[in-house]
This record gives sequence, C-alpha cells and structure tokens, in this order.
Amino acid sequence: MTNFLIRLVVNALGLWAAAALIDGIRLADDSADTSTRVKTVLLTALIFGIINAILKPIATFLSFPLIIVTLGLFIIIVNALMLQFTSWSADQFGLAFHVDHFFWDAVLGACVIAVVGMLANFVLPEKHEV
Repeated sequence: MTNFLIRLVVNALGLWAAAALIDGIRLADDSADTSTRVKTVLLTALIFGIINAILKPIATFLSFPLIIVTLGLFIIIVNALMLQFTSWSADQFGLAFHVDHFFWDAVLGACVIAVVGMLANFVLPEKHEV
C-alpha cells in the first residue's frame, strides 16, 4: 500500500513539474483554492498511473521493433502517447489537465516526468514487498 502511495505522489510531482516547466501542459490552472488543485493533481496522477499500468505494456509490446531500431528512443514517444491519453481521460472525468500538442508538449512532458521519476527512484530506494 505504501508503494502505491509513493508512486502516486511521484506521478503527481512529475505531472506538476511538467505543467510548471512546459507552456503547453496545463494542470489545475482554473482552480481557485488549494484543496481543489491538490485533488485534481492527485486524481490526474491516479489516472496516469492506471494508464501506465494497463496500456503502456501493450503499447511497448506493439512498438518493440521501433524501440529496437531506434535503440530505445521510441520509448519516449510511447511515454508521450501515455501522457496524451491521460490528457484525454482527464477531460472525460472533468479534471483540469490538458496537453496541447503531441509534438513538442507531450514529448517534453514525458521527458520531465521521466527525470522526476528517476530522481525519486534515486532518493527513495524501492523496498521489496513480499
């Protein structure tokens, strides 16, 4: 359970950092109070985590030849696709998260989220749960 909460917070920090650094990504901009913003960020991170758990393995498997040919760089495109799908899903749930364009907003956002995830994995070593 704690592993799930840590991943949720790391995803939330990554999405927040991407929205703060990239003009084409908006996250909880129209919310006036802090509690609504935090709720939007956490719910969007939850959607992002679910999409990454279910759809990312399928997309990675289907794009495996392109990942091999590009020496792994195509995984950035897969991550950007997951971010774009999160934007669409958040819109379906009425959450204030939107990615304007696939190139370059989603691609750069995926890179920012990956860097935040790497830093979090470096700072918070994963404990193996039995």
